[in-house]
Amino acid sequence: MPCSTVEQVNTLCDGLASPEARTKYGSAKQLRRLSEQDPDLLYPRFDFFAQLMSGEARILRWDSSRILAHLARVDSEGRIDKLLDRFLAPIAGHEMIGAANAIQGAADIALAKPHLADRIAREIVRVRHAHYATPECRNVAAGHAIQTLDRFFEHIQKKTPVLAFVESQLNNPRPATRKKAEKFWAKWAGW
Repeated sequence: MPCSTVEQVNTLCDGLASPEARTKYGSAKQLRRLSEQDPDLLYPRFDFFAQLMSGEARILRWDSSRILAHLARVDSEGRIDKLLDRFLAPIAGHEMIGAANAIQGAADIALAKPHLADRIAREIVRVRHAHYATPECRNVAAGHAIQTLDRFFEHIQKKTPVLAFVESQLNNPRPATRKKAEKFWAKWAGW
């Protein structure tokens, strides 16, 4: 990695501690974009992003989970495997946006590491019993879950629980979630 690139990554990581919101969240956005385009550049900072998942700043927690999910593509050391339970923990509840970020990032991990697909799917379908601020939040999270499961369904060995979850969402009171379930069901029900 060229020195200027290392310096750029270091500057962006330092920017996350800025008291100025524009700098902090601008740095997070650039790091998230960089993790999508060139995860090798950020992989040496894996532990730094893992620590952010437990931080006080919600937006940085959400961004760090998306960054870590992108780093799974280059994770030759199995670091995301060891972090997976902590990564998926927000799905169980409290914060719907944190859950949505974990759910969406989980697809990136499952696609990069298909050996984790069943473990990830098992956790995602638990959204059905999650506790968020409102039942509507759970309905929104269920929609994210359906879209995510669709992305890596072919890698899932134990498909029955996933199909049962999606089937249970065919009558979801949220029209957008119900439509996602219908689309998934039309595509995969005959599997």
